[in-house]
Amino acid sequence: MPFYLLRIFGHVGTYRPGDIFANRLELSLRRLHRPRRAGVSGSQAEGADSIVLAGAYEDDLFGEDDIIYSGSGGRDPKTGRQTTHQEMTGRNLALRRSQETGRPVRVFQRVEQDGNEVFRYEGLYRVVSHEYTRGVAGFQVFLFRLVPVV
Repeated sequence: MPFYLLRIFGHVGTYRPGDIFANRLELSLRRLHRPRRAGVSGSQAEGADSIVLAGAYEDDLFGEDDIIYSGSGGRDPKTGRQTTHQEMTGRNLALRRSQETGRPVRVFQRVEQDGNEVFRYEGLYRVVSHEYTRGVAGFQVFLFRLVPVV
């Protein structure tokens, strides 16, 4: 398999928490988070190698001790609102696989810096649990709990 197709779990190169990236294209080109739009990079066989918290899901919570990350799916592509229940498919399976394997997940968060929206590398986290529960919009969503790797 060519090097550029290998999935890396953990830090990539010399990038470390606190590093700033201009946009998602830069994250993709530097092989830190491959998808240019999706919030989860990974596969159901190997797990998730990175996620992006971009403020798109109303059920996401970024706390001091953990992250509650909403599963993918169920959103209207035009409005971004949750309109149906999520299913345990695709990217949600990747996150569940990460919970099973314990492999680290790189976390990036969209933040404002000097009046611009940028992406900050928050560090390595592990998916420790998930639940299927009623979200803010009233639909069933998967909520994955991630904690920092120490």
